[in-house]
Amino acid sequence: MEDGGITQDPPSEFAVKDCALLAIATGRRVYTLSELRSGLESVGDASIYHHFWGGLLQPRFVEREYNNDFAAWIQHSLRDAKLAERVAMLDPREYPDLSELRLDLLEIIDERLDEADYLHWMPAAQPFQFMRSQIVVFSTDKRVSTPEALLAILPTLPASSLFYHFIDARRRVPEAGDDFSAWLSDFGELGHRLRARLARVDPYFVTLRALRDQIASIFAEELAGNHAA
Repeated sequence: MEDGGITQDPPSEFAVKDCALLAIATGRRVYTLSELRSGLESVGDASIYHHFWGGLLQPRFVEREYNNDFAAWIQHSLRDAKLAERVAMLDPREYPDLSELRLDLLEIIDERLDEADYLHWMPAAQPFQFMRSQIVVFSTDKRVSTPEALLAILPTLPASSLFYHFIDARRRVPEAGDDFSAWLSDFGELGHRLRARLARVDPYFVTLRALRDQIASIFAEELAGNHAA
């Protein structure tokens, strides 16, 4: 279309992709809280990422008690509910990069070690095995050119696709936050409203199915309001 004599390109298509998150053993296992702390200082960011986010793609029949693997191990193998609760409160979405998340995790562990000397040496019932994630991305035949078309296919998107576009995207498009928001920048006021609401969605403490329903509701509400106007 034209605006003041300047030809503007139409919004680009959104190409839906899918992914698999591969868990790879690092070969490092620890038996005490002190050893866990030492491991956290030296493992790569891919390991921190896996133990905070990887569980979202793991099949499960009941809700997880803890959203990250560190808190789960501290509770079930070290039997330290106090520390487990503190670690479970960490939300990786609040950190611009994994190095800051790592530092806060180390600080929480240090505080607990200062409170309870026995945790320096007390062995866990089961060792903690550091893993790392590698993401494999797949193309799909799904492409949409409008927010309405994206809303129409949202209910059919697999959890892994939602993970790629809304969670893993933070490592690729940090300024936009997710792939949907990056694409919506071409849709004027409607896109602005959708981006603002998507930015407030925290995917960490919900299942991917609940996240999909939340995103679909946002699109449905904003599109309904846009048509009414």
